[in-house]
This record gives sequence, structure tokens and C-alpha cells, in this order.
Amino acid sequence: MRKLLDGLYDGAAWLGAIFMVGTLVSVLAGVLDRQFAWSLRGTDMYAGYCMAACGFLALAHTLKKGEHIRVTLILNAVKGPTKRAIELWALAAASLLSMLFAYYSVKLSINSWQFNDVSTGNDATPLWIPQITMGVGAVVLMIAFIDELVLEIMGRRVQVDSDEALHHE
Repeated sequence: MRKLLDGLYDGAAWLGAIFMVGTLVSVLAGVLDRQFAWSLRGTDMYAGYCMAACGFLALAHTLKKGEHIRVTLILNAVKGPTKRAIELWALAAASLLSMLFAYYSVKLSINSWQFNDVSTGNDATPLWIPQITMGVGAVVLMIAFIDELVLEIMGRRVQVDSDEALHHE
């Protein structure tokens, strides 16, 4: 099961990386279109769709690698059972919120498909197509949070220490 879940997170991240390349291609196509007047329609919209897909599909992988922003001020001050209780509460709350997020993301895609919603841009793309990536990313993130919660309950969660202290932006 662990291998399957890790494959799911990695697969979503790779798909997000492909959409990142799609963002680059769309932006370059838009630049070339303006330079050579090719009349390509919707390159800006497609760049936005790809960027959103990239972000949503990478959420679970980022969580599992310990790269999500966490406020650890309280966690660093407590030890033992109190720390574990706070971790369990935080993971349970995050799991619940990610379930709601996943539900409404998928519902949004279904509603857009049922109502034949199209983009207001000049590309007139059916909106359910780019919204699918948001729903998939939200569902994979939900699975990742539940996975983390179950691992914490079982006492097998490995706390990934990111190099957060090295980031000076």
C-alpha cells in the first residue's frame, strides 16, 4: 500500500511538472504570436490553466516531502504527549478541510460540465476540462493528509525536516 500511495503522490507531481512545461509553451506561443501575428487564440488562458494544474497537482507531493509552510513555534516548545496531541489535532483538521476542498472541487467540475460552462476568454474552453486538474489535485492532497493522520495514529509517521531554515527570501 505504501508503494502505491508514494507512486500516486509522485505521479501527480510528475503530471504537475508536465503542466509546468505546458505553461512555458503557452507563454512562449503567446510571445511568438504577438511578434509574428499568428492569431493564436487563448494562449494566456491556457498558460493560466496549466499554472493552476501544476500547483494543484503538486500539493500532495509537497506535503509528503515536508515542504508545506508550517508554523512550528508551538510544536517546538512542547514535547511528548502534548506534541503528539497537537499533531493529531492539526492532521485531523487538515484532513477534514482537505475532504471539503476535494468534494467542492470535484463538484465544481461536475457542475461546469452539466451547465456547459465555457471560459469568458476568446478561447471558449469548456471550464470542466481545466477544473479537473484542480479536483484531482485536491483529492490526492486529501489522500495524503489522511495518510499522514493514519501514520501518526499508528506511530509510524516520519517527520520530514525540510531545509526551511536555509530559505532566506
